[in-house]
Amino acid sequence: MYLKEGCSLLLKVSKRSIPFVLSTNPVFDYLPQNGVSDKYSVSIKESEVLKRLKDENDIILALEYFKSLANSRSFKHTRLTYQMMIKKLGFKGEIDAVQYLLHQMKLEGIGCSEDVFIGVINSYRQAGVAEQALKTFYRISEFGCAPTVRLYNHVFDALLSENRLHMISPIYNNMKKDGLDPNVYTYNILLKALCKNNSLSGARRLLEEMSNKGCEPDKVSYTTIISFLCKLGRLNEARDLVSKFIPSVSVYNALINGCCAEGNVREAFELLDVMMEKRTSPNVITYTTILNSLVDLGHIEVSLAVLAKMFVQGCDPNACTFTSLMKGYSLRGRLPEAFKLLRQMIEDGVLPNPVTYNTLMHGLCLAGKMDDALSLLYEMERNLCLPNIVTYTTLIDGFAKSGNLIGASELWNKMISLGVRPNALAYTCMIDLLCRNSMFGHAYTLLKKMSTHKCPPNTITFNTFIKGLCVQDRFDWAMELFDEMGKHGCIPDVTTYNEILNGLFKVKNIEFAFELVRKMGELGIEFNLVTYNIIIHGLSSSGKLEEVHKLFGKMLIRGIKPDSFTLNMLIHTYSTHGNVEYAVRHLNFMHLIGLNPDIFTYTSLVRGVGVQVGIEESYIYLHRMINEGICPNVSIWSFLVRFLANKIGYVGAVDCMNAILADPFICN
Repeated sequence: MYLKEGCSLLLKVSKRSIPFVLSTNPVFDYLPQNGVSDKYSVSIKESEVLKRLKDENDIILALEYFKSLANSRSFKHTRLTYQMMIKKLGFKGEIDAVQYLLHQMKLEGIGCSEDVFIGVINSYRQAGVAEQALKTFYRISEFGCAPTVRLYNHVFDALLSENRLHMISPIYNNMKKDGLDPNVYTYNILLKALCKNNSLSGARRLLEEMSNKGCEPDKVSYTTIISFLCKLGRLNEARDLVSKFIPSVSVYNALINGCCAEGNVREAFELLDVMMEKRTSPNVITYTTILNSLVDLGHIEVSLAVLAKMFVQGCDPNACTFTSLMKGYSLRGRLPEAFKLLRQMIEDGVLPNPVTYNTLMHGLCLAGKMDDALSLLYEMERNLCLPNIVTYTTLIDGFAKSGNLIGASELWNKMISLGVRPNALAYTCMIDLLCRNSMFGHAYTLLKKMSTHKCPPNTITFNTFIKGLCVQDRFDWAMELFDEMGKHGCIPDVTTYNEILNGLFKVKNIEFAFELVRKMGELGIEFNLVTYNIIIHGLSSSGKLEEVHKLFGKMLIRGIKPDSFTLNMLIHTYSTHGNVEYAVRHLNFMHLIGLNPDIFTYTSLVRGVGVQVGIEESYIYLHRMINEGICPNVSIWSFLVRFLANKIGYVGAVDCMNAILADPFICN
């Protein structure tokens, strides 16, 4: 497998726990070194302790210092020192330690101030346990603190960060019962919650409530509502609302972002002019939004003009600005220009961030330049820009697409050893590569580990695995995996059924295939072009022309446009089974819908017409293909020679072929 010992493509994450007991022996190394015993030690000032705790970056050392003071007679912890320690522990996600300190304050009779409780709530927010913040908030009176508007705001913010939208409204009602009037910060959080919940009517009512309460909406309020309207595609309403107040830069940015999302860059430029007229200076976000939209639309040269305008207006581009341009160059294979931009960026003093490097790596991987992509990873590390999960996933995906199991496995090992947790895409890329190397056992082990490592497989993961099994004729296993999807909370989609159908037709299990087709209909799964192509191909291989004809009709009625594969398959089927008239009809239909016949199309027709109608008629399609710039291949010439030899003998066939080749039309 080319994996480091102990890795085995399995995620190993260990979190260092912090033992927290205040009743430990004092660590005298942290106390004043004045040669005086602890019994007669000099008192330490609160300001000194706060400074020491603030400046200590190592949480273990900070905690040991805090504990040593608690067990000495030189200092008694105060509300501020507890607050500082809670803040540091919360930042590191040490929630148990935060709860311990809060309880210790209660035991020592130290009342919790508003700021202490805000620190506790923010600790829970950073750790992603907003519900725990709410439970602690409801016990606030036990700690000698009363609820305030600020505290409610921080609770709302914590719940909003985890999308606990249904919990916000009842707590808001409690806030009113407590006799506390919401401020603009409260309303802005509630507005965000309503917008996240797609409640436009609720957001409008809240704006009215703000005005009625004499709390004027600020730029954050308007930016939130304008962004929401633009997200819903209701730009006209957003414009009307903007016309009713003096917009800020952030409001204009929201409106410009909405225009760009709809591909309306012209209006975005018009808004830029309006900002200039109203003396509202566009900022780097304004320009970068327009520039990024131009890049997405393929107008890289125009986006460079926007960059130039930024410089003229004295607005310095940031990493996002340069990254947008690099994305445009990278995705279009213009990698030298992308790297030139990277060097310019560094020269201008703008440090590349992980997104910048990831963008360039993606372009290199698309171009198959994996050695260069690895070199960029090493440069990223040298510049102290830490690779993230996107970095490693991009590289693993690149190695997987190039079929390089060794390279992908080494990157996986490195990612695991650095403690970077794989996401579903990284797992899926590795499963795909393992399947393509027929290492299905390893792939299945990896699939099982996803759930245990809190990264459950998704439908795409299963589709990838099922496809790999079907390609290698491991159809029984593919069906077992198909049945297992529900256990992981995954619902099969049209791609899943397509892979299974393809496998069923491949093994000529027509009856089961049609049973699955019926099941798709019962489940309301819409057929796509791939579905129709698979079924038509399966039916054609079985010689079921009538069913093929009916299915193609249904496909057209449902508005699904056939592609060259569909029509080539039909032309080949009808030509092979003697229905040349239908084959010719589909050739004409191919031209009608703007598809170009290829060598496969004409090979089927020349063979079919020659056998069913006559060799002279097949020359018509031979001439037509040459007229369309398609050169007959060995297969067509071989067919003509064999056919003529069977009809008129070898000598006659040679004479006939010489006559054909002597035709100036064919020779030219």
